[in-house]
Amino acid sequence: MLKTQIYLTEREYSALDSLSIRLGLKRSQIIRQAIDHFIQSQSRDWKMVFQPMEGMWKERTDLPDFEALRKEADRDVL
Repeated sequence: MLKTQIYLTEREYSALDSLSIRLGLKRSQIIRQAIDHFIQSQSRDWKMVFQPMEGMWKERTDLPDFEALRKEADRDVL
């Protein structure tokens, strides 16, 4: 685990202390849970944004052969 330092307002610190007492958890545990929840919620949002786009070019016939373009680009690099 890595250590970091954050600054809280008096209101945030007080609310965190109240939660700590009520839940029987350390402040650091509550902060880690909140960060995990935030990260997870942001990840879900991106999935929901891109999910409808899946396969949207599947039936297109006017697109170049991307595999051939990639092979050509790889040849130029070597």
